[in-house]
Parts: sequence; C-alpha cells; structure tokens
Amino acid sequence: MSDVKIHPTAIVEKGAEIGKGVTVGPYSIIGSRVKLGDGVTVASHAIVENNTTVGAGTRICSFAHVGATPQDLKYKNEDTELIVGENNQIREYANLSLGTVGGGGKTIVGSRNLFMVGVHIAHDCYVGSDCVFANNVALAGHVHIGDRVIVGGMAGIHQFCRVGDYAMIAAGAIVVQDVAPYLMVQGDRAEVCGLNLVGLKRAKIVDDKMTIVKAMYHHLFQENRSFADAIAHIEAHVPRSEQRNVFVDFLKGSKRGICR
Repeated sequence: MSDVKIHPTAIVEKGAEIGKGVTVGPYSIIGSRVKLGDGVTVASHAIVENNTTVGAGTRICSFAHVGATPQDLKYKNEDTELIVGENNQIREYANLSLGTVGGGGKTIVGSRNLFMVGVHIAHDCYVGSDCVFANNVALAGHVHIGDRVIVGGMAGIHQFCRVGDYAMIAAGAIVVQDVAPYLMVQGDRAEVCGLNLVGLKRAKIVDDKMTIVKAMYHHLFQENRSFADAIAHIEAHVPRSEQRNVFVDFLKGSKRGICR
C-alpha cells in the first residue's frame, strides 16, 4: 500500500482493498468489502461500507455515507452492491445506496460527477457521467440519469423516472415523468420550458446538430401532435443522426410518459 495515508483514528476493516495513494481521514470507517481505487480521498468522519467499489481519483467528503443500506423495506441484507466510477466529487452528507435484488442488485454511478451537499442517490439508480447534482437533490429508487445532466437544488425525482442526456432540471422541480434528452424542465409537477441551450453549446452540439435538436423539439412540443404521431413525424422528416437516435430511442423507451 505505497503512499497510502490512513489517520490513526480511522477504522479500515480487514479485507478492504486499498489502492495506491489513497488517503483516509480522521474517524472515517472503511468496511471489509470496500474497494478503493488509486488516489481516492476519504475525508474525516465519512463511511464507506458494504460491497462498494469506488473508482480512482474520487473524493468523498466529511459525513458522506457511500454504500449505505437501501431505504427499502423489502431489503433483507441480500448481497447487493454499489459501483462508483472515477474522479467523482461526493460532498458532505451525501448518501449513495446499495442496490436491491428487485432492482437488479446494483446501484451504478459513472465518472466525473459532482454530488453536492446532502444529495441522495437511492437503491438501484443508474447515474451517467459528467453530471451535476446541486444541494439536497433526491433520487428515488430505480431512477436512470443520462450523461451531462444538471439537477438544481432541492429537486426530487420519482422512482422509475428516466432523465435523458444533456437535460437540465430546475431547482425545486418535482419530476414524476421522464425528461427527454436536451430539455429543460421546471415546476411541480415538472413541465418542459425549453431546450437546454447552454448545456448543448457547452457539449458542442451546434450548427446542423442543433438544427436537428430544435426540429425534434418543435415536432414534439409545438405542433399539437399526439405522442405517437410526433415520433413518427420525427422519424419521417428529421435526418438520421446521433441526436435523432438518442431522442427517439428515449421516447420509445418511456413507460411513465414524458414531461410536456
């Protein structure tokens, strides 16, 4: 364990796998089944427990709880897990839960995400990469979040909802249906208020790609079409592209309906 720094007051249980350059701060607890990748930092008073894997370069701040037991009455101590990717920032009091048998047994988090103070990622969630979750965002169980999603503070997302790539959810929003890729939603219950233009430009979705996104938005939300008719119209009139595939595949996969 070269270059590993474990404070004398920290508890690292026998069996934990600790990578190179890991730092564990005062009074933190690392469970016996935990795997910490190279360069992981665990600040003081944090808990990482159960069958949890944390990717290289991730920072876990004070009082965060990573690998927490699911807040699900059906959970009976089954062998489930949490997998966290690389270079995430998990800030103070954040809570990331294990999966449950009923949800496939895994909660999965991608890489380069920022989970601000008090964020809750419930059991069986999937979170992509390069997302930002502001303070006190709460994901219920089985929520699926795409890549480059931004969620404003105090927003809540209902169980089994899906949020597509490059979407933005306003602070305080209550999301009870799927949020399609590229969109912004706000309110209780959350409704579409436009495209996430700033996020799309940051992701270099511009020029012809932006024209395609705007056309799909127009056909779905501004032409008073039924959901099925809008999908058919997009497939018939919008050129094939990565953006069209992402958007249409998401719409076709919706089971809760989408925010409109």
